[in-house]
Amino acid sequence: MGEEKPTPRAPGEGGRFMSWAFRHLAGPPEVQGAVQGGSNRAREAWKQDLERRKQWSREQRERKRAEREARRGGS
Repeated sequence: MGEEKPTPRAPGEGGRFMSWAFRHLAGPPEVQGAVQGGSNRAREAWKQDLERRKQWSREQRERKRAEREARRGGS
């Protein structure tokens, strides 16, 4: 009657092994420099990659717009 059952854990929370693995293998997160990036070179590469992706998206939108206009004008 005085037995208390352990509180159930949420799925994916893991047990002793997962706690150990996280503490010793993954470790605490490092946040120093996370927003700014590791170096100026890495930051510039990220900016260039972002600009290339934006340019690609602009080109795709323009291509789709041109296709819609061609269909609309050709009907």
